[in-house]
Amino acid sequence: MGMRLVKNGLGALAALVMTCVITGAAMASETTTLGVPVPWGTGLQASGGPIKTAIHDFNEMVFWIIVAITIFVGVLLAWVMFRYSAKRNPVASQTSHHTGLEIAWTVIPVLILIVIAIPSFRLIYYQDRTQEADMTINVQGRQWYWNYAYPDHGGFNFDSRPIPTEDLKPGQLRNLAVDEPLVVPAGRNIRVISTGVDVIHSFFVPSLGVQRYSIPGRSIETWFRADSPGSYFGQCNQICGTNHWFMPIEVRAIPAAEFDAWVASARTRFVASMPASTAPAVAAAADAPISLAAVAAPLAR
Repeated sequence: MGMRLVKNGLGALAALVMTCVITGAAMASETTTLGVPVPWGTGLQASGGPIKTAIHDFNEMVFWIIVAITIFVGVLLAWVMFRYSAKRNPVASQTSHHTGLEIAWTVIPVLILIVIAIPSFRLIYYQDRTQEADMTINVQGRQWYWNYAYPDHGGFNFDSRPIPTEDLKPGQLRNLAVDEPLVVPAGRNIRVISTGVDVIHSFFVPSLGVQRYSIPGRSIETWFRADSPGSYFGQCNQICGTNHWFMPIEVRAIPAAEFDAWVASARTRFVASMPASTAPAVAAAADAPISLAAVAAPLAR
């Protein structure tokens, strides 16, 4: 009887391990999809790149500092209410100054702010720009759609607009899916140069930790990296007019080899958008793929 129970237990454990392995492999084979609303979702979106991971770490640090301060203040208030109630102190103290206490409640908050400020400034400068960009993308905010240009790949550009609800296909997300996503290679540093054409917009993809205003007459730099292939959704978070809600962002990260093939196809599809000096040569050599490694090499020097 005992041996049978042991065998049954070992069998159940082996089945559980195999289930976990199979499930993990299946999850690993799937592409990432971040930025999609989830029922009862709270907190920050899951991280899809190093900037968002740094934001998560900073947020967690500040959160626990706030928790400690809240607990301290709560306990202090409870102790004061109990210890210095009218019942226990019928004659109130007339003390109006306490040098040590006044120094403490000035110095301690300053130290707390310094502890928060140092990693805060590090994070701000980290997400501001990268010195090791593999490629550059120009982002233009327009009423009410986005325009993406690839200056390192011949200068082609295209508009990105949301897919109307009646035209959605199975698997496409309402108010998030677009006709032409921003395609980037996974695992590469992408420099973004953002500007506005008409009014102020905002290029905002929370899961990648990227947010930059698109201001007419100004070019503002930022960067991001999508660590895994998949789709990362965002939206313009600057009120930019009547159809402000109609400016979703879809960043589609794909492996480098697939990106090279997509670039070769895009240079043909969007040849009309390329500079006049470049378009004829591109049209003649449309079948010649452009290598991301070849583009990244001069930028790395």
